[in-house]
Amino acid sequence: MSAAQTQKDGEGPWGLDSLGLSQRELVMAEALQMEYDALSRLKQDKGGDSQGTSCQGVGKLPTLPPREGQSQIDRPLPPCPSPLPPGGSLLRGLSGSDPFLNHLQPGGSHSPRPSPARATPPLGSYSKEPLYILESSGKGDYLNSSYGHSGSSFPPPPDDPPPAVPPRTPLPPSTEPFPPSRRTVAPRDVNLFTPEVDQPKLSSGEMHNYESLNDALSKLNGDWLAPRGRRANGDQSGKPVARSKTLPPQVPPRTYVPIQKSNKNQRRVSADPVSLAPRLNGFGYELFQVSEERDEEVAAFCHMLDVLRSAYPSSDPSNNSGFVWSPSVGPEELQQGLGVSVKVTVISDHIREPLTFTCDGSSTVDLLIYQTLCYANEDLDHIDVDHYLLKVCGQAEFLENSQTLAELEYIQLCLKFDWDIRLFLTKRGSINTELGRTVCTPMHTHTHTAHNTHSMCEVEIALFSLPPLKVELVLHVERLVQSVKALCSSLAAVETPDITSALNQLPACPCRLQPRVQKDPSLLAIKENREKVVEKLTAAILDLVELYCSTFNANFHTTVQSNRHTSPTQEAGLVTNVLSFSVYAAHRIPITWAASYEGFFLSCSLTHGGAELCAPQHTSKQQVSKYLFHLVVWDQRVCFPVQINQLPRETQLTVTLYASALPPPGGAEEKGSKQRRSIDSLGWVTMPLFNFRHILTCGRKLLGLWPSTPGSNTRSSSPNFSQPDSVILQVDFPTSSFEVRFSTPPPAEFSPQYDFSRLDQHSQRQLQDVLHKKSLFWLTPEDKRLLWEKRSFCQSESGALPLVLASAPRWEWACLSDIYALLRQWACLNHHDALGLLHATFPDQELRRTAVQWMDTISDPELLDFLPQLVQALKYECYLDSPLVRFLLRRAIGDMRIAHYLFWLLKDTLQDSQFSGRYQHLLAGLLCCVGGGLREEFDRQCWLVSILAKVAQRVRDTSPSSRQAILREGLEEVRQFFSVSSSCRLPLNPGMLVKAVNIQVRSCSYFNSNAVPLKLSFQNLDPRGDNINVIFKSGDDLRQDMLTLQIIRIMNKIWIQEGLDMRMVIFRCFSTGRGRGMVEMIPQAETLRKIQGEHGVTGSFKDRPLADWLQKHNPTEDEYEKAVENFIYSCAGCCVATYILGICDRHNDNIMLKTSGHMFHIDFGKFLGHAQMFGNIKRDRAPFVFTSDMAYVINGGDKPSSRFHDFVDLCCEAYNLIRKHAHLFLNLLGLMLSCGIPELSDLDDLKYVYDALRPHESEADATMYFTRLIESSLGSVATKLNFFIHNLAQMKFASSEERPVLSFAPRVYTLKTDGLIRNLFVCRHIRTYSPSKGYAFVVKVEREGQQGSVLVQRSFEEFYELHSKLRLIFPSSKLPSFPSRFLIGRSRGEAMADRRKDELNGYVWHLVHAAPEVAQCDLIYTFFHPLQRDEKPGTICWGPVSGKVVGEVKLSISYKSDKLFIMVMHIRGLQPLQDGTDPDPYVKLYLLPDPQKTGKRKTKAARRTCNPTYNEMLVYDRIPRGDLQQRVIHLRVLGEGAFWENTLLGEAFIPLKTLTAGQCWADWHQLGTPSTDSTR
Repeated sequence: MSAAQTQKDGEGPWGLDSLGLSQRELVMAEALQMEYDALSRLKQDKGGDSQGTSCQGVGKLPTLPPREGQSQIDRPLPPCPSPLPPGGSLLRGLSGSDPFLNHLQPGGSHSPRPSPARATPPLGSYSKEPLYILESSGKGDYLNSSYGHSGSSFPPPPDDPPPAVPPRTPLPPSTEPFPPSRRTVAPRDVNLFTPEVDQPKLSSGEMHNYESLNDALSKLNGDWLAPRGRRANGDQSGKPVARSKTLPPQVPPRTYVPIQKSNKNQRRVSADPVSLAPRLNGFGYELFQVSEERDEEVAAFCHMLDVLRSAYPSSDPSNNSGFVWSPSVGPEELQQGLGVSVKVTVISDHIREPLTFTCDGSSTVDLLIYQTLCYANEDLDHIDVDHYLLKVCGQAEFLENSQTLAELEYIQLCLKFDWDIRLFLTKRGSINTELGRTVCTPMHTHTHTAHNTHSMCEVEIALFSLPPLKVELVLHVERLVQSVKALCSSLAAVETPDITSALNQLPACPCRLQPRVQKDPSLLAIKENREKVVEKLTAAILDLVELYCSTFNANFHTTVQSNRHTSPTQEAGLVTNVLSFSVYAAHRIPITWAASYEGFFLSCSLTHGGAELCAPQHTSKQQVSKYLFHLVVWDQRVCFPVQINQLPRETQLTVTLYASALPPPGGAEEKGSKQRRSIDSLGWVTMPLFNFRHILTCGRKLLGLWPSTPGSNTRSSSPNFSQPDSVILQVDFPTSSFEVRFSTPPPAEFSPQYDFSRLDQHSQRQLQDVLHKKSLFWLTPEDKRLLWEKRSFCQSESGALPLVLASAPRWEWACLSDIYALLRQWACLNHHDALGLLHATFPDQELRRTAVQWMDTISDPELLDFLPQLVQALKYECYLDSPLVRFLLRRAIGDMRIAHYLFWLLKDTLQDSQFSGRYQHLLAGLLCCVGGGLREEFDRQCWLVSILAKVAQRVRDTSPSSRQAILREGLEEVRQFFSVSSSCRLPLNPGMLVKAVNIQVRSCSYFNSNAVPLKLSFQNLDPRGDNINVIFKSGDDLRQDMLTLQIIRIMNKIWIQEGLDMRMVIFRCFSTGRGRGMVEMIPQAETLRKIQGEHGVTGSFKDRPLADWLQKHNPTEDEYEKAVENFIYSCAGCCVATYILGICDRHNDNIMLKTSGHMFHIDFGKFLGHAQMFGNIKRDRAPFVFTSDMAYVINGGDKPSSRFHDFVDLCCEAYNLIRKHAHLFLNLLGLMLSCGIPELSDLDDLKYVYDALRPHESEADATMYFTRLIESSLGSVATKLNFFIHNLAQMKFASSEERPVLSFAPRVYTLKTDGLIRNLFVCRHIRTYSPSKGYAFVVKVEREGQQGSVLVQRSFEEFYELHSKLRLIFPSSKLPSFPSRFLIGRSRGEAMADRRKDELNGYVWHLVHAAPEVAQCDLIYTFFHPLQRDEKPGTICWGPVSGKVVGEVKLSISYKSDKLFIMVMHIRGLQPLQDGTDPDPYVKLYLLPDPQKTGKRKTKAARRTCNPTYNEMLVYDRIPRGDLQQRVIHLRVLGEGAFWENTLLGEAFIPLKTLTAGQCWADWHQLGTPSTDSTR
């Protein structure tokens, strides 16, 4: 009977529809169907009542879920649900199977009340999927998520493919009515066996009648299985364990007892068996038992969580405040703010008017509260300051009373950006503490592993289905083989050698034609022979069941004998046996491999920290075989030339499957091509040789292979059972009567330590050169040998410990004592250096424990800076529980902000298939620790993010003309979300608490970029706060932006620590899932494209746009000077940061400028030198973006000024400060190599940062190097051309509603605001000197209803800009003609100004008398509106007027090792040449006395400047220290001439009497006025 016929004809109770089987189960179903057809005459009444513990009749089959397309409303609920256990609350609520399980009462009672934070919406309104915390966040997850299904406690439709791996424990049925339905399809899950709810597939009569057909199985089970009566207290409720894709782990035993390893006669049991009624076979013996947790490691992890939570009781307010504290800054930033005067405004319901205080930064918060209460209360005797708190207005953050104002990050930001400091005083008792942990918070956890096979009931039925071997032998052999095949298919499609050997005792049959051993069919005619075959086959199957249970942590296991004993242990360091194991076969080989490859073989290697311990061992080459399934059989022993006592504790075994590709069909293979045929890597698996209890692995193992993918440099130590079709490798490790344990040896009693100066000079130089590499990634074998040999001399360098330990040649048991002694004796590392010990290179458990111990001193704000790297470092831990895990969970319990960001980082890493299992447990552990209130908050955030992702995807996928309408529809869904959830915190910052989305016009929109990100405006829950604007992206991987901004934020903190505030703008960006995330919007900022666009499409080639824009928004002189200062600092910081990180794709839409002058970069889609390409052309050709319009702002004009010197010095100083911390940035980026960012995937990407930091160079060399980079960037035409091309590309996105604006006007003015203009007259012209020499024209403006007239002054270029913008709005026929811009002769002369005055008079007369739509347009009224500069005619001067100065030169002079180093840095204040032009100066040096004329040195010439920058080093060799005091530097500054002699511009004589060897003398020296010109 075919599978199709079986499906069609199976209308009885055992048809496919009733069973709920998928297509991949047809083979098993066909075998079962034939068996039940043969037994149909033996079936008894199916409607009888059950005599057992089940609620339905024994013979009555349970109602299973309908097929797809049928209504679920008709599906009956189980009438007699089992009560929910005490430990069954948390996981189901998190998985989305039951929305109310977070509110289970102690003792297991189920309270179906809704969550107070999420009321049930009315009928017909928007209904929410239960919970989103653990949903997948892949593409389209908002449409196809399997986690939010309200009815996931029921079996899903049977047409979907089964889940990856079977669950360990069953789900109890829901006792609620059906929750609101949703559009997603329920997840496929056929493994919903509940011991006391699901009814057996066969009645009792059927089971006992089956005895006559298989008495051999009865006898065998009677010999093997343990007797009944394990439950002393009778029938009790079981402990069904909920499961989900990501889950909090299961309740561990308070006293952890490891399980006994299995053998042939005593089968393995779980660490904590559950007291359930035994499952009986047809002969009164139990075949299987349900286990609560078989995974010892997970059970131990659960026990650790239990202990950790008990150490932080909810009654302790120090770590359970229930709200978010405002973050603080580091001690260096604190010192900067202590002496600053702070103006604070306090608002409170207890006072009528806001109070404003001016206090010092060292004032404490409680003092500010006390001062406020003094105004509000007359009697303070009964008022306790600790009963009050100050809250940041507009943010859900509170200030700790013991903190000073200067150490608060909010205060520092307000001082930085000149924001008003506004605080709200409230009583502590009135604060909402819903995020706090409570006593009634469920504290039980559950574990889970997803599997891809079937539940216990199906395996049991398959065992019952083994047919008899009596008559019609061929038919019965066929049925038996089919049943065995179906059973093996249920057990991961594995065919063990025992099963193969047992089947080989049978004759050939249609489904297995060629067994290895052909038996005479007449032998099976004897009953005893048949019983032996069945006995052997049943034993092999039960062995497979045990192997399956121990591998997949299934929800059942074979019964065991009650006797247990503890195996003796032997120290691994004393075992001299070589390591070996046997490889039997690779199961579940895809049929496509059999058709595409030949010569399958395995490569086995041993590694520790990524380094191989010996040469890889290979198996023989074999072909694909067909037994019950396709598999490759080797049956070969692999022996390593390494003794067990030489293995490090963290040794990893990696097995890689290779095969040779078959030649293309249809032609003869060319000669020699067989040898050249490629060998492909098909899959791999890695496992630790010692488990989490440090016991050497033994026994038979099933290992799922991960598919080989290029670029993967970090490999999981867990097998791949998350993919349903993964190839499974069967290996057998030796077993013995004792356990081999790796015990941690104590440190050696003595470890030598010597002073570095005791080394000879040559060794010191060699060692210093190696230590200057700053990173272990580029240590050569010679470097490692030297470091380990001289390790006793390196202890004075605390940061050298990672380099020394990376050079350790061996990590075996015998060597650890010396290494641990060195570790104990080394000075305690700071947390920057300790990060280097968490790399994958250092898997040693004791070493990582010490590193975490050193990091424990880090403050919470500093921990947030390194949290992404610490989350990635969890991949390098050998086991689930580790000191790093405990450290992170402990900090998350104590700080709400850490818990918030740790949750989102862990949730984002769930997308990594290799490590998702580990991160599932860690995320579950976090959710268990933080309490129910925070879990509900996380659920709301996940729900909001899923809605926004759906809206963003819709907007992105629709046509541009329909996007705004689609966005409005999507915002309605967001509005309905807030109608259900009254508030929600944004993932960007837990202090951002919003209550609604603004759906007004222009409040929310989208950007015209490739990803079409959404611009969203949320209403602040705090009425005293402004709206919160964010960008939501879908389709962009924001992890790279997160990492870039994190590195820039750390750079900024380093600069501040060194006393250098670069005025950097640091905004928040967070990835909320793969391909989506949120970005904070910075107010009062515009892109350079929009600023330059005010000067036309060629604005990127002009020098004045940025200066004009800043002048427009900072009209007073003080405001403008402050903005320019902010620009100089922030521009220098951006240049350094973007160069070090190799930020590319830098067009003018990725650079923004605030009205306060702060410049910053956005959108970091390209970094580490991965430049944006235009065909084969590299678009980013300059080292970094520094253009002439930026230099124009710095210089105050188009000529270099002394402020440019300050800019260069800032850049070089900032660059050198970052270079001092090169090891920190290399550690941070090195830990992220495994995060999956495409542009940070190997050491070549990390090498880019190493080369940019140049850690081997001196500060002087680095200063010269960066100066050349500034010159190169400033002179690059490619940057402006790139801007221009981007302007052209963005013109197609320009909206027709956008009206042109004037570049120099800060805002738009209209006829309504200013009044009708009656007349315009250009009365005169005046001389201007800055920003360029020329003339401005004074225009008299007369308005209707206004007495007198107003004078405004505008330049000819501004008139031309007005005319150009008018032409964009009106046709030329409606506009008067404009005077020509191009004139012969001197266009700046007074005669030309007179001529242009008359021409402009005619132009403005025709303009004011033009058609009303022209004469009254906003551009004209904005143009003639008075500006700040019009109050003082003739003073359009943004920089100082240059006067006659002598000039100065800045030199940096040092003397070392008989060499004199003179760095010529800057010159300022040189005089122009006689013709008024700027010179081309260069510097020439003489070291006097110089009788041999050999002391001349000179620099390169600068072009057309009176304030040149050089930063060139001039060196004099062989200068004895005794002669230094008599030497004098003669410095001459000359102007280079083309056709005439060079001009002497100034000179100076600098004696070296005061120069001290080893010190650097940097100072300005005055240049004397030359008396004559010279041309030496």
